[in-house]
Amino acid sequence: MAVVARVSLLSPTILSSSLSSSLLAISTIRRRFVHVKASVSDLNSTSSSPITSFESKIDRWKPLCLYYTQGKCAKMDDPAHLETFNHDCSKGLHIDGVEVKRVHSQNFDYLLVLDLEGKVEILEFPVVMINARTMEYVDFFHRFVRPAKMTEERVHEYISGKYGKIGVDRVWHDTAVTFKEVLPQFESWMAGHHLLKSEQLGALTGAAFVTCGNWDLKTKVPQQCSDSNVKLPLYFMEWINLKDIYLNFYKRRATGMRTMMKELDIPLVGSHHLGIDDSKNIARVLQRMLADGAVMQITARRSLLSPQNVKFLFENRIR
Repeated sequence: MAVVARVSLLSPTILSSSLSSSLLAISTIRRRFVHVKASVSDLNSTSSSPITSFESKIDRWKPLCLYYTQGKCAKMDDPAHLETFNHDCSKGLHIDGVEVKRVHSQNFDYLLVLDLEGKVEILEFPVVMINARTMEYVDFFHRFVRPAKMTEERVHEYISGKYGKIGVDRVWHDTAVTFKEVLPQFESWMAGHHLLKSEQLGALTGAAFVTCGNWDLKTKVPQQCSDSNVKLPLYFMEWINLKDIYLNFYKRRATGMRTMMKELDIPLVGSHHLGIDDSKNIARVLQRMLADGAVMQITARRSLLSPQNVKFLFENRIR
């Protein structure tokens, strides 16, 4: 299997190591652990899922370092920090080699699992990249996003309500950049994996976005592009709604990620509504569906001439 080189993220930034930061880190891990404690408690149970890395020792679970996911962790030489936080996004996405033999031929080489956060404006932009033919985790892209139109007071209220309850509001304030800054960084990441067609000004090649519903790419990205005064990129013109694939493959409806995970006996890991954790959980559902023999197909496509018009390609779909 070919090895895909990781593209360098942002240059490391020197972050404070004061006592207050240490106390904040301890508070954060405690709050995030409480939030996911119930989910992780089931991980010793027998499951038919091909994902195995969490099934042995529960005490090995650690939350992702969210400074690291954005290329801004300055504590990679701090043993206490490394003991507290996970710096390997592939955790929980490893595959049982036997399951790969059941994967059907796919229309894409790579699947980009995207699960945005933020109802008013996008607050978090996470992508988990999965090899469609081997089911293996390949790479990730993650940015916290600073709203374009909100006042600072409204931003603080928004972030406190959204991320404060899971203890990651401080890292959001330390690292968030505008959507206009995120897009070229994301494009550089995709280009490093040879996912963009240069001759078509940015259309995807050999890859497709996978979302849990149509909201992310049908509604939210166009709205954010408008708010940020940027043109909707070509690579956002089509996507795979995993709920539609699930409905047509298993012949049963699933209203969301948690329903799919429950029906497939895949335990929820991490903080629900933290985008990078949700993207990983959706990726685990995707891996299981691939292992069960599902074929990933585009379920929705925009008109190139009238991008506001979206055609849904499955007659039997979640509405």
